[in-house]
Order: sequence, then structure tokens, then C-alpha cells
Amino acid sequence: MNKPFSAMALARENVQLLTPYQSARRLGGNGDVWLNANEYPQAPDFTFTDRNLNRYPECQPANVINRYAAYAGVSPEQVIAGRGADESIELLIRAFCEPGKDAVLFCPPTYGMYSVSAETFGVAQKVVPALDGWQLDLDSIAASLDNVKVLYVCHPNNPTGNPIREQDLRYLFDIVDNRALIVVDEAYIEFCPEFSVASWLKEYPNLVILRTLSKAFALAGLRCGFTLASAEIINVLMKVIAPYPLSSPVAAIAAEALLPEGIAVMQARVSEIRSNRQMLCDELGKLPLTETVFPSETNYILVRFRDAERVFRSLWDEGIILRDQRKQRGLENCLRITVGTRAECLRVIAAIAALEMP
Repeated sequence: MNKPFSAMALARENVQLLTPYQSARRLGGNGDVWLNANEYPQAPDFTFTDRNLNRYPECQPANVINRYAAYAGVSPEQVIAGRGADESIELLIRAFCEPGKDAVLFCPPTYGMYSVSAETFGVAQKVVPALDGWQLDLDSIAASLDNVKVLYVCHPNNPTGNPIREQDLRYLFDIVDNRALIVVDEAYIEFCPEFSVASWLKEYPNLVILRTLSKAFALAGLRCGFTLASAEIINVLMKVIAPYPLSSPVAAIAAEALLPEGIAVMQARVSEIRSNRQMLCDELGKLPLTETVFPSETNYILVRFRDAERVFRSLWDEGIILRDQRKQRGLENCLRITVGTRAECLRVIAAIAALEMP
């Protein structure tokens, strides 16, 4: 009699123990107001008409690379495109970290895929919690750099919404001293372009920047992101990237979104979101259930409530889906709220205002 088959028993040990990243879609919900994934609330209007789907696409479509390079203010040799910034996080670990030998470092509370990607590849993780105000603990980072090959800094940080101080980022390059890559995740930088470090690529050969079309460009479903780095680093990443990371429809729509008129539409979206964010912050700050509305430079806000469980469940039951952050280090009673349309923001405010203090 054959032995019963078990896929889990055949899986690598670290995969057996892995807790997968709980994306907004995995967490589910039956809402009509989706404010848990930092998406733009309305769909952009793009049409794909190419009839050459029988042919493989370019690995790095020239019009996408050239247009993004022009937008970001770098040369095309400093850009690689892939399936969202998440693929870039993995590519860097695959290309630069030896399992069982090297480590990555990150500073929670922050984006969960840094940890999940490292664990997936069997690469050690060094965790240096952020200081009060969610700035970098530079002294602790300096003491933790042994064997670190990749250091992830989310800027502005997800889920807290704050940028990292410029002087701290510069000091970070001093203490790392080219011993590791410093990866600055700028997924939300369109909402605060004045904080971008893209111009620093001329100064720091170990700087890597992650970008995406998912947020301000309103193309989360497209799954298109970019890595900006020196040509030397890009050439290393090209050794390990998939043969066809962008499908033909993705490349065509990304190229269209990066035309001057597409960038202008994106900037108008940013202005709208900023206005709605300010209104949402102001009104939530007046409610008895709100303890703290934290400053944000992104398309979401982090709010500490006096009873976050009640707020989260009550709004969930009304079809308003927020992101529960209470399990993250230092985020007790905190919920993350994506900034939606003005009507969606008003609905959130009204729903929370309707809850009486216990």
C-alpha cells in the first residue's frame, strides 16, 4: 500500500513553519468601502488593443524603462521593471543573500513582506524596532550589521505614514559603509515627492530604491513596479529576474500611464487624496473614540482608538473594511485607514461617530 502523500512534509522546513503575508485580499470581507489595501478608490481608464499575444514580450520593454527613467530622473541603465515592488524585495534577497550565512535587517513596525521574503528563502532576519515616532534606531542598527547584506527602509513608512529623517538616512549610509545594500522603499513617494532619495543614486553606490505603479498611479491590479539602482546592481538583478516579468498588457498600460498626460492625471489624484486625507484626519480627531491620529505623508492614515476592536468590527459589519494593525509591534489599538473618495471618508467618519463610548 502506498504511503499517503503529504505536500507539506516534502516542503522545505522553513516553508512548513512560514506564516504567509496576510494581504488585504486574503483577509477577505464583504464590504463596499474597501479602505484596507491603500489602493486608489476608482479605476483608471485604459484599454489594451495589441493583437500579438501569441508572442513573448520583451524582458524589459524599452518604452516602459525609458519613460520611467525620465519620470524618476535617472538613466535607463538604472531601472529594472518587475511584478510590483514585492518582486524587487525578493530579487534583492535572491541575488545578494546566501541562505544560512547572510541576513536582512528591517525596523518594525513596517511592511511585512521584508520578513516573509527573507523567511521564504531561508535568510536570517535582524529586527531593530523603530524608536518613538517610528524613526530609525541608528545606534542599534550599527550594533546589528554583522552579516547583513540587505537593509530595508520603508520611506514613507507603511503602516505609520511617516517619512524617515533625511539626516538619519544619510547617517545610515555612513555606518553601513558600503558593506550592505540600503534599500529605500518609496512605494508611496508620489504623495510626498520632496522626500525622495532618487537623486542620491549619484552619491551612494549601495543605494537601491523601490517604486510601484500600484498607489498614486492607481494600477494596483496591473502589478508593475521598478527598482532604481546603479547599473552595476541592475546587472546583478538581471541575472535572477524571470525571463518575462511584464506581460504585454501590463507593459502597454504602464507605458501609457507614464506618458506626460498620464503623469498629470496621477498628480491630480495625489492632490485629491491629500485634500481628503486632511479632512479625514481633522474630523476623526474630533471623535471621542479617537485617541491619536498620526501624521501621514501617504494615501492612508494610522489611528489609535480607545477601542480599536469595536471600531474595526462595527465598521466591518457595515461593509467598511479597514486594516487591523494591532498585532504589529508598538501599534496597540491602531487601525490603518486608506484615504478613499470624499464620500467614503465621510461614511467612515459617520460610522465611527455613531459608536458611543462604552
